Amino acid sequence: SAPGSLVRSSTAMARVVVFYLGLVTVPAFMPLPAADAHVYDNLVLFAQLLFWGIWWPFVIFSMFLVGRVWCGVLCPEGALSEWASRVGMGRAVPRWMKWGGWPFVAFVLTTIYGQLVSVYEYPQAALLVLGGSTVAAVAVGLVYGRGKRVWCRHLCPVNGVFALLARLSLLQFRVDRAAWDRAPQSAHLPVECAPLIDVRRMSGASECHMCGRCAGHRGAVELEARLPGSEVVAQPPQAARVWEVRLLVFGMLGVALGAFQWSASPWLVAAKQGLAEWLVAHDSFWLLQDNAPWWLLTHYPQANDTFSWLDGLLVLGYIGIQALLVGGWIWGMLRLAGSQIPGDARGNALRLTYALIPLGGFSVFVGLSLLTTGQLQGEGIALHWAGTVRLALIAVGIGWSLVLALRMAGPLGRARRAGLAGTLLLAMLPVAGLWWIQFYVW
Repeated sequence: SAPGSLVRSSTAMARVVVFYLGLVTVPAFMPLPAADAHVYDNLVLFAQLLFWGIWWPFVIFSMFLVGRVWCGVLCPEGALSEWASRVGMGRAVPRWMKWGGWPFVAFVLTTIYGQLVSVYEYPQAALLVLGGSTVAAVAVGLVYGRGKRVWCRHLCPVNGVFALLARLSLLQFRVDRAAWDRAPQSAHLPVECAPLIDVRRMSGASECHMCGRCAGHRGAVELEARLPGSEVVAQPPQAARVWEVRLLVFGMLGVALGAFQWSASPWLVAAKQGLAEWLVAHDSFWLLQDNAPWWLLTHYPQANDTFSWLDGLLVLGYIGIQALLVGGWIWGMLRLAGSQIPGDARGNALRLTYALIPLGGFSVFVGLSLLTTGQLQGEGIALHWAGTVRLALIAVGIGWSLVLALRMAGPLGRARRAGLAGTLLLAMLPVAGLWWIQFYVW
């Protein structure tokens, strides 16, 4: 029965929440692992592998297959925010919270802050970032909405990324508008959509959390398979959102790429050495001090891992410069590509940007997989083939993005189509080049 199914779903979600909270909280109060510790005998290492080596990479990958099932069925933050909203003040969502730039801002700030405190390496930092996000989700639920997921819809740091990736998913809940309108209103209760979607007008998987609560409603909502990327190709030009474009170009393909690469970059090491020598030569030592608190910059003397103020500034600078250079190049090439298609060049560029979602998704997955293989190598498991597989995934992302873009461009002559393809490949070249440099040069 539907009530029984709801109870079972709530029970399963409660177990996930308890497991998540325990895995985030308990390791933060344990000593750091000894040099001879392993994932199978140390909870701190086990939690790191589970969170950053398995959990998050495959949450990203799941978006390609089943859309935002993670959000609607498994996400602890979403469940806690919704539960809090059922007993909270129930206030209306304020206008400032509906600003379209929050997904971009939240993703960029969370990503950069996580690098400064080494969120992947230390459980205290993980508790600060993940736990802080969870506390914020509950706080928003206690104030706004009534049994809704206001946090998820407007402020979650990964909401924007998931909304982009879900456009590629194999599954979606399709709404038959004609069947919806034919159904007698009195025979059906309203849909209680937690992420605040107007189900009647829902036309894709981008915002849908795939929880299934609306399935079968009015005989008009059903789960269906679809061609991967079909939502991207069918998206009308007026549906392009500037902040989503910025998130993809400057966030996923810029900031995230810089965050995954700075720790392996000899360029950053060379910059640090040069600046440190200059500071010493000019008797200026305050930037070389490593007295920042652990919640601001990495500070774990017991592990011989501390950031100086110079380190923090260089990490910020490296990620910021790479984001601007890579994102600026990609957007410039997309503007050029937009001018090669009939119509408004900027509007065409905004729409074509969505074709790069596969590349952005695979790039983030590849970056997260570095944590997976790094932890496995620490256990003595050699993965010499990993770099080749990662570059193959980037190649798949480039190929998929190119196909989507050419389909979005519509009918063109052979010469113009070849020119457009060349421009798009140039747009994606920095991403492939930087990953190749990391795997085979650095």
